[in-house]
Amino acid sequence: MDSMGLDTEMQDAERIVSFDDEPLVLVDDQDREIGFLDKASAHLGQGTLHRAFSLFIFNQRGELLLQQRAAGKRLWPGFWSNTCCSHPRRGETLEHAIHRRLEEELGLEAPLQFLFKFQYQAQFDAEGAEHELCWVYAGYSSGQPKVNVNEISGLRFIAPDALDAEMAARPEAFTPWFKIEWARIRRDHPEVLQAPRS
Repeated sequence: MDSMGLDTEMQDAERIVSFDDEPLVLVDDQDREIGFLDKASAHLGQGTLHRAFSLFIFNQRGELLLQQRAAGKRLWPGFWSNTCCSHPRRGETLEHAIHRRLEEELGLEAPLQFLFKFQYQAQFDAEGAEHELCWVYAGYSSGQPKVNVNEISGLRFIAPDALDAEMAARPEAFTPWFKIEWARIRRDHPEVLQAPRS
């Protein structure tokens, strides 16, 4: 690889893709859009309910790609979580947002299937929380992830049964939304856990 290609990869790895002032979509309990609020403010205190999404990407062996959140994250830094999660921005469709974010954080493309949506509130500390109406998607990829270091400090693949055991032994190591989502996928969407036929 020439130096120009290496420089490009480094720039991609350090690309800033999250901004405190980006407008998030505020919603009511029925997921109806009711306004907008900057990301930093939406996560203050107990949080203001906003639209979000979580992605679960599996490899051809049926293993889930986990990410460890970057140390610089305001909420749940260093915790293990699902493959990718974020928010659609003002004027952005969910379909565009989920593929944008998967590429920004991991350099991956994948067909994504909607599974379910749910509402939750999780308090991190006195000053910050998540309060989201979250859309959950799953997909498969054989691509090689490229880590955005501003978002992710670690990656690993794990088999479903091994993840169950690790969550039971060390629940404090995982983000609260991931634990909720994984339990529901295990219960209601066993088809997602079947490795695709090659």
